[in-house]
Amino acid sequence: MKEKGIKNPNFSLKNIGIQTSNIVYWNCLPETLIELTIKEDEGLLTNTGALNVKTGKFTGRSPKDRYIVKDNITKDKVFWGDVNMPVTPEVFTGIYDEMKEFLKNKKLYVHDGFIGADEKYRKSVRVIGQLPWSSIFAHNMFLRPNRDQLKNFEPEWNVLSIPDFEVDPKKYGIRQGNFSIINFTKKLIIVGGSGYTGEIKKGMFSVMNFLLPIEADVFPMHCSANDSTEGGEVAIFFGLSGTGKTTLSADPKRILIGDDEHGWSADGVFNFEGGCYAKVIDLEEHDEPEIYHAIRHGALLENVIFHEGTREPDYTDSSITQNTRVSYPLYYIPNARFISKGDHPKNIFFLTADAFGVLPPIAKLDKKQAEFFFISGYTSKIAGTEEGIVDPEATFSTCFGEPFMPLHPTEYAEMLGEKMEKHKTNVWLVNTGWIKGPFGVGYRIPLKYTRAIIHDALEGELDHVVYRYDNIFKLGIPKSCKGVPTGLLNPRDAWQNKKEYDKYAERLAKAFLKNFDKYRDKASDELLATVPKIELSEK
Repeated sequence: MKEKGIKNPNFSLKNIGIQTSNIVYWNCLPETLIELTIKEDEGLLTNTGALNVKTGKFTGRSPKDRYIVKDNITKDKVFWGDVNMPVTPEVFTGIYDEMKEFLKNKKLYVHDGFIGADEKYRKSVRVIGQLPWSSIFAHNMFLRPNRDQLKNFEPEWNVLSIPDFEVDPKKYGIRQGNFSIINFTKKLIIVGGSGYTGEIKKGMFSVMNFLLPIEADVFPMHCSANDSTEGGEVAIFFGLSGTGKTTLSADPKRILIGDDEHGWSADGVFNFEGGCYAKVIDLEEHDEPEIYHAIRHGALLENVIFHEGTREPDYTDSSITQNTRVSYPLYYIPNARFISKGDHPKNIFFLTADAFGVLPPIAKLDKKQAEFFFISGYTSKIAGTEEGIVDPEATFSTCFGEPFMPLHPTEYAEMLGEKMEKHKTNVWLVNTGWIKGPFGVGYRIPLKYTRAIIHDALEGELDHVVYRYDNIFKLGIPKSCKGVPTGLLNPRDAWQNKKEYDKYAERLAKAFLKNFDKYRDKASDELLATVPKIELSEK
């Protein structure tokens, strides 16, 4: 194939200041982009036909280098702080001018797509990348326009991903030379110095999370979603990395709506994306067959090592990163819904991997408890995951997606509470972490038990059992659940040393309270009454 631009007659990047003298590959088929990637020595095919690439020095997002332009649109609405960090319009302009100069006479790869399965709330987005496999990622992850839509495609938003471009951080007052900056006035996201593709989708996710509540009273959610095969039984799964969000939503007995990003409107739930971006570290066929078999021609693996002398991925190898990933179109999952929308959810699951062994395998939450645990977004880090961690550490990501939530967390929590009250939605806290003791003493709850718990909740079995309540978190814990040993349901009962349980429970409750202090100023009296009480647990 000759190196020449594949262009639509109406196509131009002049509206964002990029000269069209560049060689531009526009909306290429994945096959073409795969060929170009291999030709540029940027990737290799696996034994299943998937493309495997290395993303460079960044193998995950760099949240401390993500900024939002503080202007008339954002200045009074964004919850500014360590997560939503401001830059001035002048800083953005200076960096972008340098980026445009850097791009002169360089090849570019462009993909046009949509974000939002519900056309009422859909945004059109153009992704302009320096690397051909960035366009493969965009093809996999954004909703794909048909030929007629492409003929007259007008992007509302543009995203530039230029891994080789960095700036002098001192010149612009930013932390280091790489960056991801969102400009709501210009409807433009620029990413420099990082090849990690997750920056592309999370940038647009942040855009939706800011605009949808303000423009359309739509509740944006960092969650997966599925439905019964007959429809009308939608379930939502919130959870941070490592809690089982993707695994539990990819249920072969149910229909997958989406893997990661959704909106909840007056009509129901809709997926933002056209694909899945799943972690593959320690991936095994028998545990996650849907994901395993989606890794085929057209899928994009990131930072995976091959077994020596082969093209067979070694999913146990974390020598590059623990955050090995794959992106693939949603239709690679056999039971995925073609138009990824559903009714109002009947059940919501907050997944947490509690390494303290304090939280129960499942508990039912009332409205204000749901708001509190949603604002908290709790999971835990364990020894070995980060340098210096010896004992389990509580970690919190508000709304189960703090880096992507520009508004104040209480605004999102109140939307959740209003939705669940209006539609009589059950909310469950599910601990996919440790039982019978903390990390190093107890063990991680088997996946088969968690699946049984989820099944019982979905089938309404837990509506007819007796509940008990703990003294600290006031959680409603079922006394029985089919397929799960009764002795595991109440965490304190499962510990041999009850005093040790009390010590760990108090420690975790204090961590929740310390984290919540950041949001007290805008919390309602009802919500404040829900926070944990530090006292001895039930004897």
